[in-house]
Amino acid sequence: MVDSFNHWSFGHLRPFVKKVLSFGKGVLKGHCKFWIFQSFNGVIVVGSLFSFLLAMAYAYVILIPRFQPVMNNRYETPHFNSSVSECNYFDGNWIQDESYPLYDASQCPFAERGFNCLANGRRDRGYTKWRWKPKNCEIPIFNAREILEKMRGKRIVFVGDSLSRTQWESLICMLMTGVEDKRSVYEINGNKITKQIRFLGVRFSSFDLRIDFYRSIFLVQPGPAPRRAPKRVKSTLKIDKLDDIRNEWIDSDILLFNSGHWWTPSKLFEMGCYFLVGGSLKLGMPITTAFERALLTWASWLNTTINANRTSVFFRTFESSHWSGRNHLSCKVTHQPSSRTGGRDRSPISDIIIKVVKAMAVPVTVLHVTPMDAFRSDAHVGTWSDNPSVPDCSHWCLPGVPDMWNEILLSNLLSKNH
Repeated sequence: MVDSFNHWSFGHLRPFVKKVLSFGKGVLKGHCKFWIFQSFNGVIVVGSLFSFLLAMAYAYVILIPRFQPVMNNRYETPHFNSSVSECNYFDGNWIQDESYPLYDASQCPFAERGFNCLANGRRDRGYTKWRWKPKNCEIPIFNAREILEKMRGKRIVFVGDSLSRTQWESLICMLMTGVEDKRSVYEINGNKITKQIRFLGVRFSSFDLRIDFYRSIFLVQPGPAPRRAPKRVKSTLKIDKLDDIRNEWIDSDILLFNSGHWWTPSKLFEMGCYFLVGGSLKLGMPITTAFERALLTWASWLNTTINANRTSVFFRTFESSHWSGRNHLSCKVTHQPSSRTGGRDRSPISDIIIKVVKAMAVPVTVLHVTPMDAFRSDAHVGTWSDNPSVPDCSHWCLPGVPDMWNEILLSNLLSKNH
């Protein structure tokens, strides 16, 4: 500290000290005779003057903080200003960044055509030029090759609905930018991406990395209507039984869940789907109550099945949609992010996820994307999909918002390892 002080302070103060000495010399030269020979008080005045000026110089060194410019270095390995526990990735704002997007969806065979808005006719590219900036920490700049090396030999599993599939596609496209031989990345069964397919697995053979997706929109078991059920009951959700493909999720290093967009009256009650607990039909059970019961079923399975020493578990909260109008059937995609959330930064689904996770024995990291997504009315698929006659203000364009979810996911993982 002393060396630093000496090197900086005297090197920095040399011009200032010269001025002080020059001023003192002038004072002595011009008025020395008068002050010294007229009165001994003159000596006291000169001494006081020097003492004052030297005190000011010292105060300047101590009180004026040293300024260093912030450098935007490319990401190599994560370096954090504070501990991981102090970093709230989801308290921040969107800022423009011309280095985005991270990839070209038209050059990625795993980017679904329905999410490739630019290929489907969208002309403005502004929505691809935004990144999320947390207030009290940094998300390291993405480096695909570095991530691939750190994920060598791992298995990443996504479980959920089509929003989970979008994030799965996004991560694959992001990582493929670090692969020289694109043919070394392939779907293990040769399957093409479809909306109803239950399993997709992509292997990065050069890194022995698997990234899998399992379609489980409710996480619990769907079933037929029980005997003698009312006519309006066409199907059921067994909210006390986890999906029958659950065992496929166990052997994983990173396990990420989502659910929420199908837990609505239009996709449940209006389709004749009601809840079942222990073989008993629950016709009057509210959706939020059923969702919490289903999540408790998921939590119980996770607590007794997952090896927390190996598997890092995440749950992504509800992804804000931007439907508008009287019946929320209007979809208007903006050119810029919204300046206000319009209440979309809160969701009962997200609140239940956070509540259940807090009470779990196995550590689960909540990716609370609801508030950050609430501003992005500019980034939805809209009419730039493979079916433009049906507007879409739920799903996101690729590249786009799901890339940022993955940057936060990877930042979180690497910071823990760090």
